Amino acid sequence: MPLMSQVQAAANVDGKRISQANEEPGNWMSHGRDYSEQRFSPLVQINKETVGDLGLSWSYQFDSTRGLEATPLVIDGTLYVTGSWSVVYAFDAVTGELKWIFDPQINKGEVGPKICCDAVNRGVAAWDGKIFVGTLDGRLIAIDAETGQQKWSTQTTEKDKYYSITGAPRVVKGKVLIGNGGAEFGVRGYFSAYDADSGKMLWRFYTVPDNPANETDPTMIEISKTWSGEWWKLGGGGTAWDSMAYDPDLDLLYVGVGNGSPWNRELRSDGKGDNLFLSSIVAVRPDTGEYVWHYQTTPGEEWDYTAAQHMILADIEVNGKTRKVIMQAPKNGFFYVLDRQTGEFISAENYVTVNWADGVDAKTGRPNIKPEARYSSAAQPFLALPSPFGGHNWQPMSFNPQTGLVYLPTREMAFPYIPDGDFKAKNLTVNLGVSLLAASMPEDPAVRKAIKAATKGRLVAWDPVAQKEVWGVDMPVPWNGGTLSTAGGLLFQGNAKGNFVAYDAKTGEQKWSFFSQTGIVAAPMTYSVNGEQYVAVMAGWGGAVPLVVGELVSEAVKTNTNRLLVFKLGGDKTLPTLEAKPRQLNLPEMTASAEEVEQGKALYHTFCVSCHGDGAVSGGVVPDLRYASADTFGFWEAIVVNGLKAKNGMASFKSVLSVGQADAIKAYVIKRGYDLQNAQASASDTQ
Repeated sequence: MPLMSQVQAAANVDGKRISQANEEPGNWMSHGRDYSEQRFSPLVQINKETVGDLGLSWSYQFDSTRGLEATPLVIDGTLYVTGSWSVVYAFDAVTGELKWIFDPQINKGEVGPKICCDAVNRGVAAWDGKIFVGTLDGRLIAIDAETGQQKWSTQTTEKDKYYSITGAPRVVKGKVLIGNGGAEFGVRGYFSAYDADSGKMLWRFYTVPDNPANETDPTMIEISKTWSGEWWKLGGGGTAWDSMAYDPDLDLLYVGVGNGSPWNRELRSDGKGDNLFLSSIVAVRPDTGEYVWHYQTTPGEEWDYTAAQHMILADIEVNGKTRKVIMQAPKNGFFYVLDRQTGEFISAENYVTVNWADGVDAKTGRPNIKPEARYSSAAQPFLALPSPFGGHNWQPMSFNPQTGLVYLPTREMAFPYIPDGDFKAKNLTVNLGVSLLAASMPEDPAVRKAIKAATKGRLVAWDPVAQKEVWGVDMPVPWNGGTLSTAGGLLFQGNAKGNFVAYDAKTGEQKWSFFSQTGIVAAPMTYSVNGEQYVAVMAGWGGAVPLVVGELVSEAVKTNTNRLLVFKLGGDKTLPTLEAKPRQLNLPEMTASAEEVEQGKALYHTFCVSCHGDGAVSGGVVPDLRYASADTFGFWEAIVVNGLKAKNGMASFKSVLSVGQADAIKAYVIKRGYDLQNAQASASDTQ
């Protein structure tokens, strides 16, 4: 690693430094450490023999209580990271001294309804003295790495549409690359390249076609043949909201593409066609955005089986021959190994239980989709494994070239896809074409208990050559953190129970653990300064599963205490003692009729479920409405209809809900509060 005195400017990063990251093992200069996205560190000071001496070196507590998903960068002694609401922080990587904060001033009331999966951000990119962040409101911003002052800002999305950015940018050859999210709301996906010096857009690659009558791009004209009907009226989807990787030798940029909009293919494309480039890995030339190849993991996707999950580049031996591969474990439950030069299918096997397909055809590389899984065409429910949350989601994997294993967090989780027979696209809510009301958790406690028992998480060590699990660790909660593997023989992961754990990378034996006081979903990273190695992780509970299905993550540690934690050998710092904050029900008298409660239930599962949780059961990220204060119940109309709490992200729903409808939702929430009260009383009586 260069001496800091030799560095002329902060974050003086370029393509050569990122490509030759192993020559500077103390730095972590790109989202996945280098362009290959392996998330493997050559550092060995912290290893299987010494990890028992690992302790907290310093920490920083954030103001926001929303989820933390970022991987920090460390460049020449400075740590850069994002918190909730796209805020960027710079710290002295040794002492934890805060150097600067950049707050993009997100309009939370305006942006809150446009984000499906929490007010999160997965990190920054660095290049030539600048730090780049994509914001929840669709801006790409360049920040002076030394001062924290804005250099330029570019609006990458149409502000009147339901786009957002949660993913980390990448920089290749002086071009800042960024995609976006929003497919659940009805948008057309794309990713773009911007000049790192000026912010000028250089090219844009659309991931689904527009109306063929308006298309002039040959690639879009060709893929429009895989669509039917008038898909463009509902957006089409295909947002590139997270994963990218780059091969400097092949000069290929790889981008993972998301789900269709709406999910229901009958509504989106008359139930026909593969619908490219949904659920695909797309390879393009970074200079021009020129299409090179694609591979589609889920043709005609209609289960939210995105291929936006983390991709890893590696050279592995396949059938006695070294192959340049790209590996991915997308949501659909199959682990894929492809030739990264050509996109040729090499192998795929399921890494979790899969029931929507009978494997992947070895010759065609296409999944053998079961007819009954096509719920939209069959016009009947299908209970699918995996669920829309995926067998694996955005949480980064890691690849250890020494063990030859990929380490990924997985989940066993089912979901009933039930067509929405009365579908009409709406504002201020997701537009899926499936009924979240019909798919909601039953109110029968015994059924809910059985569903919860069948839902679990697992840390898996996967052999990508043999396509099989080598070892695994069961987790009681299905939503856990990403992974980091090191040359010290260790694998690091945080989990929903609040434990940050080091495992033996070969065997899965637990070697060390630290209680972080909150569930962890982010991926760790490691760095060194002046010969001393550190391990860092963002600890802050949040994300899609806690927002939507709170009851299934009830065992998670959810204290809304969000921190950056940094460890070193001999670290002796401790966290402040947590103060218990018991919750108390403050339920008004139940005066609504059964009919009004049922109306409220339907409206709740249309407009409220994606933030406040199925059945009004929160997963600990935003308030559990059953425990609302007397003031909240008293000012319900002002909050829900008039936007009293818009500054906190709770938008006004005046455009879609009347006062009477808002009251019906309140009646349903109160009813669910009394359900909880009765359950607590019953449990107390049996003790």
